[in-house]
Amino acid sequence: MAPQTNNHRAAWLQGPSANCEPPVKLENPFRLVLLGAPGVGKGTQADLLHQKRQACHLSTGDVFRAASKGDCALSPAMKAATDHMRSGNLVPDGIVWEMVRERSGCLHCCGGFILDGFPRTLAQAHLLKTLMTSENLALTAVVNYELPVNEIVARLSGRRTCTECKTVFHVTERPPKREGVCDRCGSKLFQREDDRPESIKVRLEVYNRSTAPLIAFYQDLGLLVTVEARGTPEEICERTVAGLENRRAAHSH
Repeated sequence: MAPQTNNHRAAWLQGPSANCEPPVKLENPFRLVLLGAPGVGKGTQADLLHQKRQACHLSTGDVFRAASKGDCALSPAMKAATDHMRSGNLVPDGIVWEMVRERSGCLHCCGGFILDGFPRTLAQAHLLKTLMTSENLALTAVVNYELPVNEIVARLSGRRTCTECKTVFHVTERPPKREGVCDRCGSKLFQREDDRPESIKVRLEVYNRSTAPLIAFYQDLGLLVTVEARGTPEEICERTVAGLENRRAAHSH
């Protein structure tokens, strides 16, 4: 495996004027979209896939967080996005699309890419398909992580976050050494508002309404690879890679 570089997402996080140091060019890079309800572990899987297969983890959430902290130059689309976020509103489709379109060069990353957080709606999926066609690129697959609702609620409602360093623990799966106290910095742990069971159910309803229809869209395009999100992150990643390799082998004949 080629060594990872520190600014291997610079253009994605900071904008098209930034420079990246992509990994070595791969003959068959993975170009993926990750789907799955909140709590299935898409971000963790994207990071593991990046480490194992070189593909660049392109998270729209990371861009918005960088913009809200002032860590990237604000284009008109990014300024509009931060205005919506500061008002506590969801960023509209059109603005998210503009942000992705500004970074279309990242889709040509020679190590491939993993889109995490986009597309979230059917309209965004159609826009991405148009963009990929215009850039003469094709998706390798769309990975859909599945986990029963009761397990998602248990996973998210058990999370506790450090007030200072933001390290995340879990009351049963990854408990701190001292209850309510961060192992790393000794600060108090708290439960985020959107990790409370009533909030989780609202988040799942929103997901099912806006993002779940993408499953049928990508199924019809023959791109969907469904992966069970049970087990350790490493086990799920192995399952993901096996599913992707099987799909690639089936379509190479």
